Amino acid sequence: MTRTSGANGGGGQSGKLPRKRFYRARAHSNPLSDSHFPIPISPDDFDLSQHYPRYYPADKGERGDGEEVEAPLIRFADVGCGFGGLLVGLSPLFPDKLMIGMELRDKVTEYVKERVLALRASNPGQYDNISVVRTNSMKYIPNYFRKAQLSKMFFLFPDPHFKEKNHRRRVISMQLLDEYAFVMGVGGIIYTITDVEELGVWMRSCLEKHPLFEAVPEEEIEVDPVVKLLSTATEEGQKVARNGGQTFQAIFRRISLQEE
Repeated sequence: MTRTSGANGGGGQSGKLPRKRFYRARAHSNPLSDSHFPIPISPDDFDLSQHYPRYYPADKGERGDGEEVEAPLIRFADVGCGFGGLLVGLSPLFPDKLMIGMELRDKVTEYVKERVLALRASNPGQYDNISVVRTNSMKYIPNYFRKAQLSKMFFLFPDPHFKEKNHRRRVISMQLLDEYAFVMGVGGIIYTITDVEELGVWMRSCLEKHPLFEAVPEEEIEVDPVVKLLSTATEEGQKVARNGGQTFQAIFRRISLQEE
């Protein structure tokens, strides 16, 4: 993750957290519109040294004794990561897991970049496992991840796209679940949450109908340390809690079919 200019409130490597008021953007973007940003041709072309320099240094590949080093792969993806609250919450819980936020809005992406850089600068040795990339995950998920690479995917408070003609823009659909199933390993978990009941029913229905996902039992959900973060770590979740709103979760596991 390269250093941005830090103008207008950026913190970055100084260790000061950026100020959100300088990075405000529209609440949502149209995922079907064409945006212009670099996209890797394949996961092998995704330059991880820009995101995780501790694990992918410029002189990558060898230790001082000449021994080959096999760097870890990204295992968690926060789709539509917003201001990065979930990533920051997950980082100390899973310090050995690389995770990335995927965000379409450019200003919000820049904020998360600055936030991560500031956290690394003020907490040496921490937060090296999180990063963010500006991209359209509804179009380019297979460009970033190999088959069965991910163990967790997060979809927190996505745009509900209320109008029926816009349901095709929703980030959870039967078609997109095919792609998510491809990049998730068997046993991997999809976490979804929303404060819109109709969207919650929609996401759960899609996951229930898909042959490669099954609901995680309630007893497992109750002891999963990630679940609490779904409603507390993000700006949107905190706003819902302040207003006394209700949330709707759907948590499903990637399963195997014999014909795979």
